[in-house]
Amino acid sequence: MDTIRDMIAAQRAELAEVLAGLPEPAWDEPTLCAGWRVREVVAHITMPFRYGRGRFALELAKSRGRFNEMADRLARQDAAVLSSAELAEAVQSNIGHPWQPPGGGATGALAHDLIHGLDITVPLGLAVRPVPEERLRPVLPGSLDDRSVKFFGVQLDGIELRAQDMDWTLGSGVPLAGSAADLLLVLCGRTLPPGRLSGEPSARFTRH
Repeated sequence: MDTIRDMIAAQRAELAEVLAGLPEPAWDEPTLCAGWRVREVVAHITMPFRYGRGRFALELAKSRGRFNEMADRLARQDAAVLSSAELAEAVQSNIGHPWQPPGGGATGALAHDLIHGLDITVPLGLAVRPVPEERLRPVLPGSLDDRSVKFFGVQLDGIELRAQDMDWTLGSGVPLAGSAADLLLVLCGRTLPPGRLSGEPSARFTRH
């Protein structure tokens, strides 16, 4: 891929392919996003495509400027009224959409789509292709002081995240090993299905 925009388009195209083949009952399966099923996650991913700036500002005002509160409300609201076919089409028809999160740029858009795609595919155990290293590199933090690490506030004192599929580590201490994509999910506060992480701290970040 030559640019971040190319990577975003590829990520969305792969998610659209997954959603197109998803059986209807799977849309109501839980994801790694606490309290959200597949349909809420897809509603959230596609919110920037479906809401103009004016509508976005209005909805944010309704939530008194609390973005997370607004995002949760709209994800649940839209998931209740949009069919799975409409949600899947909202991804498919916006593969090249230029949306970028405020202050996040194109790299933020890539991280948003990549992480939420994993929120869907990992707990469903879908045999999708691994995330290419070239897409992971721009979104993996370089230090514990990076804004993305501080945003989620995951406690990593005394732990070294150690990717098994590429040359990347973060922190120092007792190793927590897994794929780079799974370790990115750990950094985002997700708890993963059993068997995806190894090392003494793995129980803290694994669903039981």
